[in-house]
Amino acid sequence: MNINFSEEDVNFKKEVREFINSNLPKELQTKISNGGSASKEETIAWQKALNKKKWFAPGWPKEYGGSEMSVMKKYILDLELSLADTPTLIPFGVTMIAPVLIEFGTQKQKDYFLPKILESDHWWCQGYSEPNSGSDLASLSTKAVLENDMYIINGTKTWTTLAQYADWMFCLVRTSTKGKPQEGISFIMIDMKSKGISVDPIITIDGSHEINTVYLENVMVPKENLIYEVNKGWSVAKFLLSHERTSIAAVGRSKSALRKLKEIAAIEYDNDEKPLINDRRFRDQLTTLEMDLKALEYTELRVLSKESQGKAPGPEASLLKIQGSEIQQRITELTLNAVGYQGLIHNEENINYDRLNDFSVVPDYAENAASNYLNKRKTTIYGGSNEIQKNILSKMVLGL
Repeated sequence: MNINFSEEDVNFKKEVREFINSNLPKELQTKISNGGSASKEETIAWQKALNKKKWFAPGWPKEYGGSEMSVMKKYILDLELSLADTPTLIPFGVTMIAPVLIEFGTQKQKDYFLPKILESDHWWCQGYSEPNSGSDLASLSTKAVLENDMYIINGTKTWTTLAQYADWMFCLVRTSTKGKPQEGISFIMIDMKSKGISVDPIITIDGSHEINTVYLENVMVPKENLIYEVNKGWSVAKFLLSHERTSIAAVGRSKSALRKLKEIAAIEYDNDEKPLINDRRFRDQLTTLEMDLKALEYTELRVLSKESQGKAPGPEASLLKIQGSEIQQRITELTLNAVGYQGLIHNEENINYDRLNDFSVVPDYAENAASNYLNKRKTTIYGGSNEIQKNILSKMVLGL
């Protein structure tokens, strides 16, 4: 594909930058730039602003409120949003369940859910993993029994990202025990306000509350919330996972993190210590990392090009997931190495640490180097562990 910017693309890049400068609150941008996270309210406000420009769901068909944006413009939009430290868009609605609804949903489901996703009126979470079913997703045991026109659901979902905020959850449930495990799974949407649902927080090693365990006890879900056909949820799940794994590549966010790492490496300290970038070994690591990220970027563009032709991501999605997640980890690891002991300083207001010598010359976002490093340890696990992705590639590409 031709990846050179046309004049139209260049003008679009300027338009995106102008929009960000005019609509993103500076204090929010600073908070995110320094390693903080946007609140739910801040994220929703930003998503609504993007939606007014038809930029929140650029890949959706126009008939459903999208803009059918070109591959190059989608790439430019994502890149500029990432480089400008805008709030991370919550993917579970707009880039995960929405494509599923467009592909498999009934007209009634599309008419009800898609507008609410566009307006950020519904916050979604994903109910896939279970305490004993993570990488081997087909072994899930959350059961759904049909009684009249209602499914009665019992089970437990875990590692459920942002479930504490969610209005709805799209969920894989077992509706049959006959045949292969994959053949008895169905895909269903569950109102998180339903009786019998409880959400318990999981506090991760970096001290944040991002994931949860969700308990479902005799939860009643209307039959009409089933997507596609009963016992055909595995096909829906594979379709959704291909979109998730493509987005996990996070090329734009990695480029932003790499830019900040370069800034740290160029710092000159008061004690006449030479900038870290002068260290040959560090410079070699940084250069290799940048080259790998550029290769990932070009691979993602090829995948997006196929999508623009109506082709769903294939095994390439697994490659993007593997490389993208490992590059994110390598960037945070090298950043932590670069800031050294200064990365141990915590920036929460309720924790008081004495400032260490020379820290004033290090950017504020360096304070979060340790927590970012710890948080990114999970990227090679969620969305299907990298070991599973390598198995997929060996079968579908190498024929092993």
